Amino acid sequence: MNSLPPLLARRNPRESYGDTLVIERRISHSASSTVLKDHQGRKISNRKEELRELVEHYNIDVENPCVIMSQDKSREFLHSGNDKDKFKFFYKATLLQQVDDLLLGVDTKLKAASSLMDELEETIKPVEQEISELLGKIKTMEKFEEIYQQLQLLKKKLAWSWVYDVDRELKEQSEKLMKLRERVPTCQDKIDQKLGEVESLREKLTNKKAQVTCLMDESTAVKREIECLRQSVKTATREKVALEEDHRHKCSNIQRIKDRVVRLERQIKDIDEMTIRSTQAEQSQIEENLSQLKLEAEKAKALLFSLKEEEKMVTEKASVIGKEIALIEDTIRDREKKQRSINTHINDLKKHQTNKVSAFGGDRVITLLRAIERHHRKFKMPPIGPVGAHVTLVNGNKWASAVEQALGNLLNAFIVTNHQDLITLRSCGKEANYNNLKIIIYDFSRPRLTIPRHMVPQTEHPTILSVLNSENHTVLNVLVDVMGVERQVLAESYEVGKTVAFERRLPHLKEVFTIDGYRMFSRGPVQTTLPPRGRRPTRLCAYFDDQIKDLEVEASNEESEIQERRRQKREAEVNLEALEPQMRRLKRQCTQLEKDLTRKELELQDLKNSVAAETKASPTSSLDELRLEITNSREEIEEKESSLQKLQDCLTEAELKANELKAAYENFIESAKSKVDVFEEAENELKEIETGLESAETDKNHYEDVMKDKVLPDIKVAEAKHKELQAKRQESNEKASIICPESEITALGPWDGSTPAQLSDEINRINHRLKRESDKYSESIDDLRVTLEEKEHKIGRKRRTYQSFREKLKVCKDAVDSRWKKLQLNKYDTASMLTWGFNKRLGKKGISGQIKVSYEDKTLSIEVKMPQDASSRGVRDTRGLSGGERSFSTLGFTLALHDMTEASIRAMDEFDVFMDAVSRKISLDTLVDFALEKGSQWMFITPHDISMVKSHERIKKQQMAAPRS
Repeated sequence: MNSLPPLLARRNPRESYGDTLVIERRISHSASSTVLKDHQGRKISNRKEELRELVEHYNIDVENPCVIMSQDKSREFLHSGNDKDKFKFFYKATLLQQVDDLLLGVDTKLKAASSLMDELEETIKPVEQEISELLGKIKTMEKFEEIYQQLQLLKKKLAWSWVYDVDRELKEQSEKLMKLRERVPTCQDKIDQKLGEVESLREKLTNKKAQVTCLMDESTAVKREIECLRQSVKTATREKVALEEDHRHKCSNIQRIKDRVVRLERQIKDIDEMTIRSTQAEQSQIEENLSQLKLEAEKAKALLFSLKEEEKMVTEKASVIGKEIALIEDTIRDREKKQRSINTHINDLKKHQTNKVSAFGGDRVITLLRAIERHHRKFKMPPIGPVGAHVTLVNGNKWASAVEQALGNLLNAFIVTNHQDLITLRSCGKEANYNNLKIIIYDFSRPRLTIPRHMVPQTEHPTILSVLNSENHTVLNVLVDVMGVERQVLAESYEVGKTVAFERRLPHLKEVFTIDGYRMFSRGPVQTTLPPRGRRPTRLCAYFDDQIKDLEVEASNEESEIQERRRQKREAEVNLEALEPQMRRLKRQCTQLEKDLTRKELELQDLKNSVAAETKASPTSSLDELRLEITNSREEIEEKESSLQKLQDCLTEAELKANELKAAYENFIESAKSKVDVFEEAENELKEIETGLESAETDKNHYEDVMKDKVLPDIKVAEAKHKELQAKRQESNEKASIICPESEITALGPWDGSTPAQLSDEINRINHRLKRESDKYSESIDDLRVTLEEKEHKIGRKRRTYQSFREKLKVCKDAVDSRWKKLQLNKYDTASMLTWGFNKRLGKKGISGQIKVSYEDKTLSIEVKMPQDASSRGVRDTRGLSGGERSFSTLGFTLALHDMTEASIRAMDEFDVFMDAVSRKISLDTLVDFALEKGSQWMFITPHDISMVKSHERIKKQQMAAPRS
């Protein structure tokens, strides 16, 4: 073996070597040499220094130690049952132990270097601390300089802020003056408009009065004619009724005569029958029967009379009880209605006590306020409302009910500043389901109205304005302008209110309201008094506890009264139910007795008639008289029927006349109705015109008073203040120009709107801060900067050096960590490759096996399963194998290790000991194939016959002579 030319091809970054670099090393008995060639095989260099630089650049480990395992070591390895020893052999053979040791050594050195760097950095930390303190002081001093410059600028701005503040006031005053001047034509237009309305209404009033006078004459004539027709209809109706009554009377007379004729005929028949059976015995029997029937009839009459009296008493008693029950039921209904009203009042008061706002609109106003809060950006100015939540009573709750009756639904209203806000608020109301919301437009910027003394009623009684208070001037202005509360007077009783409203004739008096709910006012000669309305909760009260307690006591009393009435009703119903059976019994007895009495009276009358007929001396003469009477009655019937027919004709004519008069009356009423309606409509229009005229005159007087008492005086005051501000502006401008020109301020940009008070506060705060901080630092900023430069120069070089070392250490640490990770991956990949290679080699002999490597426990275990082993259990200890099996297993394990390592020269001695011929052949073939596949140089030494080894151009066989030959 003269030389061995292994080749190593690597990518080369250098342009001089081309795409690949070939490193050729020759090893001989005496020496070794290394040659570097390019990709074309040309020699580039043979210097070891250049090779070392390449190895360091590519980070190649070129230390390939020679791993030798002697026969004793092999025997010890194979016979050893310790898995840790096997792991050590595997760990060293795969060079993992060497890489692990190298990385541990590098990590230890890095930790030592890091500790050294920590010690070196600690030496400069005091100086760095001083530098940090100096930097802080310098920044503070620089900030002080900026603050001082800012202070000077603020002083200049303060000087000119007085000028700009006066300019702002001048602008506001000019705008205010312009608005006040704009009110003059507006107010004058209102006055002219109202004056035109007054003239127009007066002309309409004159025309309407003339029209009403004409219509009144026509209406009087129509009413007179209607009255005449009504009297004619009444007369005709009375005549018809009289004829009907006469007709009815004559009909009844005719019927009575006919009945008498029937009775006479029956009597004649009875007389004929009695004449035939008349005997003395029958006569006595008839008298006895007559006496008996009289006695029974008298008894029946007496008993019926007593029963009638008893029934009358019971019926009257039941009627009294029924009326009492009806009266009690009416009382209970009234009491329950009153109790419900009281409970409703209590609930309203409790709700008002919890949330005063809910008293003026209920839950809808709460929802509306939430909607306003959500859309507050859409309003020019936030709406005010409800009005009742912004007003309070001055002197307790005395006038609460009267004030609330006067203001009414105005307490639920909201106030906005313009029409756009009204539209926005209306949409919020729809969102809150508050559709009938009352909204008033009013200027929020108007100050509180001052009402002259002569414009209010001169009386000792309070007005509504005097008993109301509000922190919002706009609310009071609305109450004055919309409701005229300064002209509404409060009175304690009906008599006092009547005196104030109607007897004194106070000027500027609009209405009078009393505590007990009366409303009184007069419009011209007409005096009107409106009665109190039903109970309403006094929502303006400051506190409700006393009212709630009184109402609860009243409700409790009503409940007690209702229960007492119900008890009385139950007792009366029980008594009435007890009387009903008695009434039914008496009614039944009376009915039966009346039937019996009628029957007995008829029997008695028949018996009397029979006796009378029998007692007559000449029955024939009686019959003739009866027949004559029947004839006379029939003639009388014919006469009366004839007169009845004439009366029927008169009745028909009277009825036709009454119907014609009634139809004429109705037609005339229908035709006159339109004239009456026209007259009533004209009267209503006249009243409306009078009301409108009075309202227009009131509005005209109001606007004239506003022009005289408010608009013109306000303009004079505003003009005087405007002149005063102009003089003040001139003075402030002269003072500010002395401090600095205005150009310096305008050069800073637009004015931010700061006021003199704000700038003065900021200047005082900065002065105080500068004074406080100047006491802390006595050095100047230049001295501090010089000291800072000296200290930075002192440690600057060390800091840069330490920083460079720290960066290199970090690079090394990252590289070591990366290699640690790769080593862990290689460990698990190596264990897998070892198991695959070992099982592959054993498979050629039909044996299967597995190698388990545990890096955590540092153990390696070998498991071999023989094909002839029936129990599917593997052999975990190689000492349990035969000599040949153990040698073959060792060969498989060794080749698996060879497969994972690289070496230029490999040698094996007596590898086939204890093998039979078949195992030896398989082992030799396996070794030769492995050597040819890898392309490395192998030396196999064996005492056995090698003639069975196959021939190959790269295989050389050498046989030594026997030692004893």
